[in-house]
Amino acid sequence: MFSFFKKKKIVSHIKLTGVIGNVGKFKQGIEYSGQEEIIKKAFSIKKAQAVAVTINSPGGSPVQSHLIYKFIREQAKKHKKKVIVFAEDVAASGGYLIACSGDEIYANSSSIIGSIGVIYSSFGFTDLINKIGVQRRVYTAGKNKSTLDPFLEEKDEDIKRLKNIQLELHQDFIDVVEESRGSKLNKESGIELFSGEFWSGKKAKELGLIDGIGNAEQILREKFGEEVQIKKFEKTKGWLAKKLSSSEDHADKLISILEERSIWQRYGF
Repeated sequence: MFSFFKKKKIVSHIKLTGVIGNVGKFKQGIEYSGQEEIIKKAFSIKKAQAVAVTINSPGGSPVQSHLIYKFIREQAKKHKKKVIVFAEDVAASGGYLIACSGDEIYANSSSIIGSIGVIYSSFGFTDLINKIGVQRRVYTAGKNKSTLDPFLEEKDEDIKRLKNIQLELHQDFIDVVEESRGSKLNKESGIELFSGEFWSGKKAKELGLIDGIGNAEQILREKFGEEVQIKKFEKTKGWLAKKLSSSEDHADKLISILEERSIWQRYGF
């Protein structure tokens, strides 16, 4: 007996939202350990035509970003599946690095894309502790153990060492982008793509950082038909974590919130 019903095409859809890395006790960030099983499950759907990844992140840990990027590429190769990435509000810094795991990248025309660079920020409290009459006592084994201590004067050699590390991390980031985007990058635009600058989705398309403008449902329907079945995979916060989070120390919670907000606010969110 012949079937007159067309089988719906299936696409797995992973959603990654938040700052990348550890953002505080019981607070969800995007970490490799928390996403590994979700990514595996999404790729393990045998009938899935492709795996979509939605990313909404201002960045964070370069290590966690690279681990997730690499794991998605490994799973894509293992299961022979195409990866299509969609940026929501922001795919910047580590968020854009993860986006580079896609064979294709799409964004809203107003999304913030790019920020291909490395940043370190801190505060110096030497004047404050001198003013209030506090003495800082530090004892180390290893002459560089107190590098960049905020309560000690900065040393030129410490800054130079930090800059060298940043340059190495930056080059790793550039290598990922160039490998992922290849000839799609518009290097003739006169704009330096790897300066740490970020752009709107519309401009990012002109620069070759993304492939097109559109959201996940729209693009997936265009590619796989109106009846495409989208299977969603996203980490949810468990009951115990929610309960423990509500009893978290208020000072710790406030610091975590301020740290997270400062990362988002670099991009106007």
